[in-house]
Amino acid sequence: MKLLENSSFEALSSRLCVETGESRILGRIESYSCKMAGDDKHMFKQFCQEGEPHVLEALSPPQSTSATSPSKLGKSSEDGENPLSDKCCRKTIFYLITTLNESFRPDYDFSAARAHEFSREPSLNWVANAVNGSLFSAVGEEFNSLGPELWNAIDQEINLQGCDIYSYNPDLDSDPFGEEGSLWSFNYFFYNKKLKRIVFFTCRSVSVLSGYGFDRLDSELDMELDDEEEMDGFTGDSFPTALCV
Repeated sequence: MKLLENSSFEALSSRLCVETGESRILGRIESYSCKMAGDDKHMFKQFCQEGEPHVLEALSPPQSTSATSPSKLGKSSEDGENPLSDKCCRKTIFYLITTLNESFRPDYDFSAARAHEFSREPSLNWVANAVNGSLFSAVGEEFNSLGPELWNAIDQEINLQGCDIYSYNPDLDSDPFGEEGSLWSFNYFFYNKKLKRIVFFTCRSVSVLSGYGFDRLDSELDMELDDEEEMDGFTGDSFPTALCV
């Protein structure tokens, strides 16, 4: 997997790292090529020792479906609506795991993740509503302008209509977002098999009381200040070229 440069995603990720009163939002959007490099090929060979790449494995039901319509969980597979019947080939699961490893390296290792920790989302509308609802409740009216930019940038990169959408919903023991103070999180993979590309959208909200996320926000602020200083033509040891009097 290779991280693909995308200036729109970098700008959006910066805007998705904000403090909103009692909580701190940490969001990131990244694009990855599914073409395997040296290390990926080695990992894939190890992965295939546990099963052939085209073997189907059962996924968990999507949280959006179970949360919105719990009655569906009781239906039999004969109804054709049982989300427990959804399956995915092991090669796709490998792509999802590798994306997680690349995105969160070196803080977390997802090599032990299993198919039941992933879900296939029922539709783009489900995912868009879930994302929009979480972010609007967190940042308020500002999301009215950010939302359209966000979805347009993702669509331009991955062609949303041509994607299968997966989510990562780990158990409590392996949840990287299970730190104290974590309020909510989501992890979506927009996988376009034809383009051999995945757009990964991860976001979490943590309580400001936990102190978690300060390093990330401080880093974003430092980068912005450095950019402003370069544009103004001075460093930390010099003075601005113009002063307010």
